[in-house]
Amino acid sequence: MTHIQTIDCLDLKQIADSGQCFRMLPSPEGGYTIVSRGRLLRVSQEGNRVNFDCSQEDLSAWLTYFDCATDYAAILTSVDPDDNYLRAAAAAGRGIRILRQDPWEMIITFVISQQKTIPCIRRLVEDISRRWGQKIADGDDKNSAVYSFPTPKELARASLEELLDLKLGYRAKYIHRLSQDAAAGTLDLKKLETMEYGQAMEYLTGFYGIGKKVANCVCLFGLHHIEAFPVDTWIEKILLREYFSAKKYRRTPKNRLYDTILADHFGKYGGYAGVLQQYIFYYERLNQHKISP
Repeated sequence: MTHIQTIDCLDLKQIADSGQCFRMLPSPEGGYTIVSRGRLLRVSQEGNRVNFDCSQEDLSAWLTYFDCATDYAAILTSVDPDDNYLRAAAAAGRGIRILRQDPWEMIITFVISQQKTIPCIRRLVEDISRRWGQKIADGDDKNSAVYSFPTPKELARASLEELLDLKLGYRAKYIHRLSQDAAAGTLDLKKLETMEYGQAMEYLTGFYGIGKKVANCVCLFGLHHIEAFPVDTWIEKILLREYFSAKKYRRTPKNRLYDTILADHFGKYGGYAGVLQQYIFYYERLNQHKISP
C-alpha cells in the first residue's frame, strides 16, 4: 500500500549519500529500498511528496525513522549568516535528516566503517545480514532476497573464523567480542537507549573496538543524540581549513584542539551540531565529486 506524505527538507538521494545509512539502496524501479529493524520500505518522492510503500501499521515507524517530527527548516535558518562555509554546506544538504536507526546495527556498522569505503561498508553489512539475519522478503533469486540485520544473539553464533572469511580484517575480532557482549547483556542495549549523550559516550567507549569516533556515530545515528559531532581525519582537515586560527588556538593543547574548535564554532547551535556535521560531510563529498548533485 502506498501512503503519500508531504514532508519538507527531505531529499532521499541526499540522505542516501550522506554516509549515515548503508541499507538504503537505489531501486531498479526508481526510489529506494530500505531495511531497518526487520522492516522493508520502498520509498520514492516527487518534490516534497514522499511515497511510502508499506503497510499502514508500519507507516508510523517509517515516519519516525525519517525524523519527521523535527523542524529541519528551523535548523537551516539558525545557521550563522556570517559563517559562509556552513551556510553553503547547509544549503547544499538541506534535504538531509538524521535517521533514527537501530543502535545495535549502528554499533556493528560503524565498527566496520573504519578505513572502509561506503560501497565496501554496504557490501559487508549485506553479507552479514544475508549470513546471519532473517529473510524478510523474496527477491528474483537467492542473492536478491532481503534480510534483516542480525540481532546480537544471531550474530553471536558467528565464529571469529567465519567473520574473518567475510574480509572484515581486524574488525572481525571487535565484532565477535561485541556480539558476545551484547548477547550476554554485558553490553546492555536497553540501558544504552536510556542514557544521555555524555553517559552513552562513556559507556560505549568502555567496550572493545569502540573508540570516540565510532561511539559518536552510534550516538548520532542510532541513539539520536543530535548534538554528537563525529570527527574523523577528513572532518579534522575541514575544521582546520575553515575554523582554525593559529593566533586564537596557540595555547590550546593538541589533544583538545578539535573539541575546542567544535565548542567555539558549533556549541551555539542548541544541541543539534550533528545535523550540521552531516551537511558538511555531504557538501565535501559533493565538492570532491564523490557523489553527483
